[in-house]
Amino acid sequence: MKQLLKKYFGYDEFRPLQEEIIEYVLSGKDCFVLMPTGGGKSLCYQLPALKLNGLTLVVSPLIALMKDQVDALKTNGISAEYINSSLSPVQIQKIQDDIVAGKIKILYIAPERLGSTGFKKFLMAVNVKLIAIDEAHCISQWGHDFRPDYRSLKLFKSEFSKVPIIALTATATPKVQEDIVKQLSLDDPKSFISSFNRENLAMIVTRKKRAFEKLLGLLQKHKNSSAIIYCFSRKDTEKIAMNLQAEGFNALPYHAGLNSETRKKNQELFIKDEVSIIVATIAFGMGIDKPDVRLVVHYTFPKTIEGYYQEIGRAGRDGLPSDCVLFYSYGDVRKHEFFIDQMEDEVEREKSREKLSQIIEYCETVNCRRKHVLKYFGEEYSFPLVSKDEEQKGCESCDICLNPNSMFDATEISQKIISCVIRTGSRFGRNYIADVLLGKDLQQIVDNQHNNLSVFGIVSDFNKDEINHIMKSLIAYGFLQTSSGKYPTVSVTEKGILFLKQKEALELPKMREDLEDQEGSVLRGKMQYDLKLFEKLRIMRKQIADQNSVPPFMIFSDVSLQEMSRYFPVDKNSFAKIEGVGIKKLESFSKEFLFVISSHIQENNLQSTEIPNRGQIHNIGRRIGSASPERYIKTKEMLCKKLSILEIADKQGFKYGTIVAHIEKIISNGEDVDIDYLKPSQERLRKIKIAFEKCGDEKLKPVFEYLKREYSYDEIRLGKLFYK
Repeated sequence: MKQLLKKYFGYDEFRPLQEEIIEYVLSGKDCFVLMPTGGGKSLCYQLPALKLNGLTLVVSPLIALMKDQVDALKTNGISAEYINSSLSPVQIQKIQDDIVAGKIKILYIAPERLGSTGFKKFLMAVNVKLIAIDEAHCISQWGHDFRPDYRSLKLFKSEFSKVPIIALTATATPKVQEDIVKQLSLDDPKSFISSFNRENLAMIVTRKKRAFEKLLGLLQKHKNSSAIIYCFSRKDTEKIAMNLQAEGFNALPYHAGLNSETRKKNQELFIKDEVSIIVATIAFGMGIDKPDVRLVVHYTFPKTIEGYYQEIGRAGRDGLPSDCVLFYSYGDVRKHEFFIDQMEDEVEREKSREKLSQIIEYCETVNCRRKHVLKYFGEEYSFPLVSKDEEQKGCESCDICLNPNSMFDATEISQKIISCVIRTGSRFGRNYIADVLLGKDLQQIVDNQHNNLSVFGIVSDFNKDEINHIMKSLIAYGFLQTSSGKYPTVSVTEKGILFLKQKEALELPKMREDLEDQEGSVLRGKMQYDLKLFEKLRIMRKQIADQNSVPPFMIFSDVSLQEMSRYFPVDKNSFAKIEGVGIKKLESFSKEFLFVISSHIQENNLQSTEIPNRGQIHNIGRRIGSASPERYIKTKEMLCKKLSILEIADKQGFKYGTIVAHIEKIISNGEDVDIDYLKPSQERLRKIKIAFEKCGDEKLKPVFEYLKREYSYDEIRLGKLFYK
């Protein structure tokens, strides 16, 4: 399987769960796969298709996605086709003849194709060995994207009882997972649930103030990169696209109101890197397999967490760091509520309200956003370890963790808020409570005679936004709770009552400023490479892509180009080690790319660098628990060149202590590297050793105190490596 993986896809290692899933599929049993976008779902049926002696049938809901996947497979040297409404009867007949002749390994079809009696008879007559159902959540009415056509897929179990089925999706709550298995009548399937966590995505929520100005700043930071901007309405997409064009950005709109020809053209221009920005309604995206989208902006926040997670899943599918920014405002809440109110079906209306309240809760949370959204999908997230005994203080890639709140004494204001909730009868929402506390002369307050309460107007040192923020914190910390429904009310929990009675002190996070500068999150974990060479390779990639009438990413991904710009391969042997270079691509494209690389090396007096063992990179990343093992590899390379810690820190852009932590990890992982040249002086090392012998080596603080604070923690940590 690994030989096939390298030969056709250019990868040396499987991603998590891929190998186990493929082995299970090849054993001939049904399975359910839940894997986030960019996690490598397609490979779980594409690779088995190469080993099976027959046809693999793939059901996919979108024509654009089928074409992209078939084009990508053909570029890799794999025989694949699709049948859908975009083809003529003559074209379909030709494909069916090739299938009968055994010339095609993988066939993509739309679910409605199964409604054709003639097509069903054709399938019964050919050697179908595997059935893959992509976007399987579309079969469940509990999902966020139910499609009635998917219900016809039930026929597979009755008509192809001996053919294994693999159902795949990127977003499904536990309830939807159960429904998928039930609706498809899967036979005792094994479920493979991958982590929902996309470490390379920075998740940022910002207030929708000066929104267009903020958008321009984001796009400027992602200049020359692909971006998707999601809007609420067709009118918004047209307006924002036009305004971006006026600012000099290469942007086009995409929505259901455009004719199909314009939509198709705009989408193709985006896919082929002719246009860098698409401004769209949610009609855009599900059929997009573009791996190098670096920015996804929700100009209006989405209706559901499932929709949000699927839409941000279109960023960074190649695993490189990418930003997902959501603009949030109460005005947009009202827009969503207005459309929910128009729903005639009461059950659907209540379900939509519940979904909306869940995404609002995500936007308003005061805790780690990554942890919050993963919990929604039933996954507990633990912050990565930075040392043996200590974990990170946050995920380091959401606005909450990147820009942590400072705390303040919230005892008095919390007492006032809780008292106001109680005195108004626990029958009102947050805005009403804030208005009472601020002493607003509103008709509703007067009618309820709440202007006569002792809590009326008792807050003058906080504004309405700040009071609202404090109430959100009190809800998050369990002192208050909210009801469900269209108009959620606030009430006090037992914990809140106890807080009032015992008059305890309480610290809460201050209202945060917006994280205006997202650059830190974008650069986190980014590979260091030659930017000039990368741009030259991008130009070459575009030229070859145009010649072959395919999108540039199908020639090579950004990951491949970055590795070429990092290691400078100069011959076919070294070029073959670059991630994403399979046999077909090596033979087809290496000559042109090697010429560009060799010319750049000569012009700039550079040298080729040995490409690290792929398994080594994978193992370091897995054992360290880091999203960016590249930084550890870089530190190791500099250690081999005998650079000082200060020099390494300067070149890596890290603090001295961070490099010491790198060295600790590299040594603890058993890496073969000589660090004797970093050894402290004999006298200082002797004293550090004595301190460890006296105090033990479990904690550093006793050693620090024993040495009378004359040695820094970093020097003690370094000395500990030689002591051990």
